[in-house]
Amino acid sequence: MTNENTCVLADGCKAAGTDACTRHCTHFIAMHGASGGGGRSGAAGLPREYRLVTLKNSPAQGDQAEAYKAAYAYASTFNRQFDQQSGSVAAADRIKSLYLVSESPGTGKTTAAAALLNARPRVHHSGSLRRGLEPLQRPAYFLDVNAWQNDYNEFNRPRVPDSVAEPAAARYYRALEAAKTAPFAVLDDIGVRDATDGFRGDLHTVINARVTNQLPTVYTSNIALDQLWQVFGERRLADRVGDLCREIEFVGESKRGMRR
Repeated sequence: MTNENTCVLADGCKAAGTDACTRHCTHFIAMHGASGGGGRSGAAGLPREYRLVTLKNSPAQGDQAEAYKAAYAYASTFNRQFDQQSGSVAAADRIKSLYLVSESPGTGKTTAAAALLNARPRVHHSGSLRRGLEPLQRPAYFLDVNAWQNDYNEFNRPRVPDSVAEPAAARYYRALEAAKTAPFAVLDDIGVRDATDGFRGDLHTVINARVTNQLPTVYTSNIALDQLWQVFGERRLADRVGDLCREIEFVGESKRGMRR
């Protein structure tokens, strides 16, 4: 049995669908680990349900044709990452950021963001090998802001035992550093409300670091970009999110819970 349906590198791989396409493939192991649940895909922090989603197999694209047209165009810029790293790409041609938004939850924003995140390591892996470079261990990172906030709350609750607080704090600060520094990142559901000043400050730190260092980011939110300042409590950071960032609207009502 070939392995093309369990590897995000299969799209464009000459060995896909042949007898060479197995779990013993060195490229599969590099991307997914020997178990299929590790490697660079695991290091990216994607929830397991999104680790194999691509723009081509995404179940959401039928309902979001215009959004996916923009997503495909955006993914086509990923080869610029090598020129961008060397400083030889003009500012106008830099890989920019995306802001995926819909008024309703469950319209497929996270699925599309995950598909874009999976496309980035694929391009990075093959492009690095063609250039004689060692692929990065974490070329992209997915931060579920709600889950990240849960970890923050877990170790900041009063009288929480150390056995609970310490692992939560470790996860939280590992995620903070990864989200700040990954060459490409998805910040999923950044329109958090009812956040403490401390958590909001850390989210500001992540976004500010990425904008300052010109690291492309895909944001998802249920709040329009021009209203994001109301969540952040200030216009300056919301304006920074919007800098060199294209807003893409996902239309329709929630499809969560429906078989598609």
